[in-house]
Amino acid sequence: MSDAELVLRSTRVITPEGTRAATVTVSAGRITAVLPYDARVPAGARLEDVGDHVLLPGLVDTHVHVNDPGRTEWEGFWTATRAAAAGGITTLIDMPLNSLPPTTTVENLRTKQRVAADKAHIDVGFWGGALPDNTKDLRPLHDAGVFGFKAFLSPSGVDEFPHLGQDQLAQSLAEIAGFGGLLIVHAEDPHHLAAAPQHGGPRYADFLASRPRDAEDTAIANLIAQARRLNARVHVLHLSSSDALPLIRAARAEGVQVTVETCPHYLTLTAEEVPDGASEFKCCPPIRESANQDLLWAALADGTIDCVVTDHSPSTADLKTADFATAWGGISGLQLSLSAVWTEARRRGHGLEDVVRWMSTRTAALVGLDSSKGAIAPGRDADFAVLAPDETFTVDPAGLQHRNRVTAYAGKTLYGVVKSTWLRGERIVADGEFTAPKGTLLARPQ
Repeated sequence: MSDAELVLRSTRVITPEGTRAATVTVSAGRITAVLPYDARVPAGARLEDVGDHVLLPGLVDTHVHVNDPGRTEWEGFWTATRAAAAGGITTLIDMPLNSLPPTTTVENLRTKQRVAADKAHIDVGFWGGALPDNTKDLRPLHDAGVFGFKAFLSPSGVDEFPHLGQDQLAQSLAEIAGFGGLLIVHAEDPHHLAAAPQHGGPRYADFLASRPRDAEDTAIANLIAQARRLNARVHVLHLSSSDALPLIRAARAEGVQVTVETCPHYLTLTAEEVPDGASEFKCCPPIRESANQDLLWAALADGTIDCVVTDHSPSTADLKTADFATAWGGISGLQLSLSAVWTEARRRGHGLEDVVRWMSTRTAALVGLDSSKGAIAPGRDADFAVLAPDETFTVDPAGLQHRNRVTAYAGKTLYGVVKSTWLRGERIVADGEFTAPKGTLLARPQ
């Protein structure tokens, strides 16, 4: 302990072994020890005693659309990473769209890294993109440090990021499997979407009917079949259809390498509560009924769903029109994700240890950062969130750090107030006050 620079103490520290009163020592940005609560503070170390607030590992959000450069008016690295920090997130992995250019070549990756370098308040990594015509770029992107590759099986919503047909999916997945990479997939089948009723207009029920569960189920079944055939690693993004859960369980039992995420909005919002014309609730796949939500929670509890990520996908307010057919589909959730999930988790009898597992430990493992992120343990980065889990607040869009303060959570009362966030042993936000950007750009561990 003699070289400790910082000591954090709490009566409730969430560690891999459980929650306990503890003293955590930090040196050179890393955790050096997790000691008994009454351990002596070494000479020269600064003590931060957070009392009964919970000290938990900084969250790792592996599904964020920062949109920078090219559509910075939608978000941007400065605002996205401030919002993340305010919500207890210390690491995010940026999606390869909706920026211009998309992250589909090494040159485009370098462009994005240059833009992000001096704006990141938290650590930032990057996904690459798999398009019909960029198979030759996949290995170079992998070698350049992207964490894996995003693909759509139906139209993405932006012309510069076309979706893969089944033959193109097989080609990309074979290439990625050849170097041991990971393909992450927006799984909705375009044929089922085309066959669904497309009425347009402000009625949420019409929008929900236009994105049926069988579009997800069929796409996931096809993805699993390809992964089985090629012995490839695949990850299902933003699962909303509980009907796909038996397929996933069966595939896992066979040894297919498939992991699954869902999102706070699927776990905390229901189709029954979405007002007509309220496109701040629009996302694809859509928020479904409460009975569906119950099954997603059960799948989280039994481990079928691995993790919870935001799919933060903002736009300017003018694109959130009252017509669900034409409104931009995406929900902004970075700053509120921890509180939203915790509010519903505690109502359903889950503890903060579960939330940490879903939103930090398993997300870090998904992208290979589990030796440095995702737990309060010796050798990990000293990334922390300090949470008052029993305090509540009512969501006021004016208090959000997102560039465009459109939120489906407006007016909701949530449990869990983030008091401060720490990155590698430095407090980067406390009580709404931010330091200068201190984030690092991350590459996939070799």
